[in-house]
Amino acid sequence: MRPVRADDYPYFSRPFTALAHRGGSLLPDNIGHENTLRAFGNAVAMGYSHIETDVHATADGALVAFHDDRLDRVTESHGLIRDLTLAQVRRASVGGEPIPTLDEVLDAFPGTFVNIDIKEAGAIDPLAAALDRHRATGRVCVASFATSRLTRFRRLTGRAVATAVGPLGVAWSALGRVVARALPPWGVALQMPASIRVAGRRVPLVTPAMVRAVHARGRVVHVWTINDRAEMERLIDLGVDGIVTDAIDVMSDVMVERGL
Repeated sequence: MRPVRADDYPYFSRPFTALAHRGGSLLPDNIGHENTLRAFGNAVAMGYSHIETDVHATADGALVAFHDDRLDRVTESHGLIRDLTLAQVRRASVGGEPIPTLDEVLDAFPGTFVNIDIKEAGAIDPLAAALDRHRATGRVCVASFATSRLTRFRRLTGRAVATAVGPLGVAWSALGRVVARALPPWGVALQMPASIRVAGRRVPLVTPAMVRAVHARGRVVHVWTINDRAEMERLIDLGVDGIVTDAIDVMSDVMVERGL
């Protein structure tokens, strides 16, 4: 079986991809409204073709677009989403905005690509069903910090849906050229931080050798979460294929100035 490549999917059709993280939570108009239809709408109105969200399943099997596993941080309500019904989740608000379902996000922005992070196992089956129901398999990339979740999701969807490389594959990427031999056949996007802290110092993960090796395998590198203009510029110069950002106004300025 031929390994999948990024150019197999419409999601990766742009030469550079800017992703509005939770709709762009640092945009002044989005502060206090992260991951809501209002936030996503503001990003789309600015010209963003790609937005990012996380998904959780409620106790009655509904799929909501929300980052945390609990309501506590950004709403006036409390509790784990997986322990609450959709009706209970709907009574919470993010700065006066309701928590959207994934169905609502896909319906509201039919021409927009969506990066979706599976935050818990109960969301896997509802996600696969939602993408099929909305005929949205070609406009999403699905990621997860848990390899087991990605594996199960791929069993349900096969190659119809683009997925990110799992955590092990991303770890291999730090080996630079070795990644060209080590990357598994599944997963087309390495979604990763630019560096990690080890023993009190920053160790770069995204390097020129790593980016070249990933490109040689038909994959792409998307770096999260970058809100500093100078770092955006540095990573673009280095050759990354996408940046996930909360500061969508800053990222927009950088892209316009560079003709991206």
